[in-house]
Amino acid sequence: MFEQFSRGYYLGRLYVEPHDDAAATMCREQHERVNRQLYTTGDGVERTDLPLVMKLGSQHFTVHGDDGVPADTLAVPRDLLEDHRFENPPDLREVFLAKADHAQQLLSVSADTPENGPFWNRTH
Repeated sequence: MFEQFSRGYYLGRLYVEPHDDAAATMCREQHERVNRQLYTTGDGVERTDLPLVMKLGSQHFTVHGDDGVPADTLAVPRDLLEDHRFENPPDLREVFLAKADHAQQLLSVSADTPENGPFWNRTH
């Protein structure tokens, strides 16, 4: 689903569709598989429900698993997709997945605060 791209990211292609929820989501089974394959260290029991950090265009956002999202699909809040045109969603798009250390760094410096607003509303 994702392959090596750079020092900080994997590259994948997913069907992206806008939705009205506040959080970006993908198929729970795929989310857990990606989490297990790319975000765990193998040092023991580790969580596979932690959010993934993805980038679409210039926007970073967290992605959670959801049983209601079809496989190979990324459901993204409409306000995040304001700069992206969708003529006939879902639309196959290149999506970047931050590698574990890069994701941790992005999340550590972007805690949701009143001054910063939600993580997915900022570019990095």
